[in-house]
Amino acid sequence: MAVLLVAAYVFITISLLFVIRLYTVVKTGQKHRPGDRGPVAVLVVAGSGGHTTEILRLMECLSSAYTPRHYVIADTDRMSEEKICTFENSKQHSGSRSQFTICRIPRSREVHQSWSSSAVSTLNALRYSLPLVFRVRPDMVLCNGPGTCVPLCVAALLLGILGMKKVLIVYVESICRVQTLSLTGKILYPLSDYFFVQWSSLRDKYPKSIFLGRIV
Repeated sequence: MAVLLVAAYVFITISLLFVIRLYTVVKTGQKHRPGDRGPVAVLVVAGSGGHTTEILRLMECLSSAYTPRHYVIADTDRMSEEKICTFENSKQHSGSRSQFTICRIPRSREVHQSWSSSAVSTLNALRYSLPLVFRVRPDMVLCNGPGTCVPLCVAALLLGILGMKKVLIVYVESICRVQTLSLTGKILYPLSDYFFVQWSSLRDKYPKSIFLGRIV
């Protein structure tokens, strides 16, 4: 019984320290903005279909300070890589120096996949996300809703929790979300440093969010 009590005490203590550290990491990220300290290495999470189209429209608005750019797509995504390469090649033709990579990780959740199997596939995606994020060490993660961004953002938070590097998490909710957040948005709302919505109705429901009108 005494051993169980000690183990429980240690577990509670570690859990409290983890929560405190997580809170500190999330809060300290709001003291500076991307680009204030020179070039920004950005990890861009591209989903399939409309998610990729929207995220590339966002990338068009970013200055050349956001470099290098590390795109992450799901291993079952057959279209996003071509779109990304086309976009980056257009930047080269416009005179901007293009520094980018494209990485693949397992998809966290397929459309209509059950919740129980989604938990397993998300853990599998996290297994690939951790070494990727720890190797790239981005200054910022930019995402707009695909489930693949959840394990990547968790890995980015872990960098800060371990005291290795604070990574800003910037989330832009899809324009098709008018009244409610997506599941990914609900998960990342308390964890993101900057959370953008594109409808005032969402801003009214989620006070932490930032409303700038239609971004994409």
